[in-house]
Parts: sequence; structure tokens; C-alpha cells
Amino acid sequence: MPRAAILTIGNELVSGDRANTNASWLARRLEALGLTVGLVAAVPDELDTIAAFVRDAAARFDVLLVTGGLGGTPDDITRESVAAAFAVERREVPELADELRGRFTRHPDYAARWALLPDGSRPLANPLGGAPGFALANVYVLPGLPAEMEAMFETIAGELAQGAPIASWRRTYETTEAAIVAVLEEAVARYPQVLVGSYPAFEPAGPSVEVVLKSADGPALAAASAWLEAALAAERLSAP
Repeated sequence: MPRAAILTIGNELVSGDRANTNASWLARRLEALGLTVGLVAAVPDELDTIAAFVRDAAARFDVLLVTGGLGGTPDDITRESVAAAFAVERREVPELADELRGRFTRHPDYAARWALLPDGSRPLANPLGGAPGFALANVYVLPGLPAEMEAMFETIAGELAQGAPIASWRRTYETTEAAIVAVLEEAVARYPQVLVGSYPAFEPAGPSVEVVLKSADGPALAAASAWLEAALAAERLSAP
């Protein structure tokens, strides 16, 4: 199954000043398009760090999604970093620069900075904002603002689709992992095509476990979820 990586860029993410909602949103959308997400990372606004990650992940994964750092302030260095990762220069895309100058007449030269893209890259339109994204080889670079990132992602979703979506089944049980671990282990052994996850919570009302199954194999997921639900019912457990 094709594998994807997600890189989110920004000092505000690694410091905890902003929640990294882009990563979780992208992971869900990529699974729906049939890609397994094998790596999610956040790095600061450091050119060498970004370039090294992009160079490595682009070689190891089928698709790399990058978000953040596309504005025009000193900490917006994603374009430079991706160019360094691919060992290419940045060049102005003339038609894109003209379009940006025409749209942002109060600060045309500032807006034109967004048209300095790594040589060989393809601009990606920003339906809700100014700074365009771009694609270079198997790397797709999107804005950091969530609304803009999501809108731009939908413009490329069709070309990212890789086959059957990864579907999921989930139930929450009022129990502990220790009480159901044997059932979970048997589910893993019985259905190797299905990922089995368990996520405990401890609330004042008592402990609970969310059990999640995921697979791109629809019949296997259906069989596994039916077996697991019956096995947990036999343990006198039921979802609330």
C-alpha cells in the first residue's frame, strides 16, 4: 500500500504555542484516499533541518505533504528549504508573479515574493488566500493556515488518490485494556490485514477503552469487526 509522510513546519508548533491540527486533518484525509501515513513530524523554522527532513522523507515515502512557512516574513523559509533539499535554485514564475501583483495592489512586491519557487516545481493555487503552494516531484507544499491548507489540499486530492480508502470501525467499551488484551491479541492473529488499536481513558465515571480497527480490505474489516464485537460481548462487555 502506498505510504505518505506529513511534515508540519513552524516554531509555534514545536514550542506548543499552536496546536498541530494540520497533521491530524491530513492524516485522516490521506487514509480516505488510500495512503498509509507512516510518519508525522513537526520541525522548527530552520533551513537545514527542514531540508534534511524533506530530502530523507521524499526518498522513503511515496508522497510527502508539507505545511507551513509560505508567507513573506523572515521565518517563512519553506520555499528556500525545499529548494535546498532538491539542490535547485529558486526562480520567479513570471505569470504567477504578475497575477499576485495584480491581486495585491497595495503591496505588490511583497506578494511577488510568493512566486519565487524551487526550479522545476508546479504552483498550486490557494483558493482562500494569497501565497500559492507548490509541488516538486513527490513533495506537496501547502500553507500553514488550516482553512487555506484544507482548501488547497482538496484541489490535489484527486491526484493523490491511490486506491481503496482505509476504512475504520470503532467502539468504546467501559473496561480496561488489561481486561480485553487477550481478545485484542487474538484479533491481530486472526486478521493480519487489519490494524487493531486500543486507546484507554480514565474518567471520574470509570475507565474506558476505544477499540479501533482499520483496513483497506473491506471484507476483512467487516469480518474482524463482527468477530471482535462478538468476542467482547462474550466477555459481557458492550459499547455504551
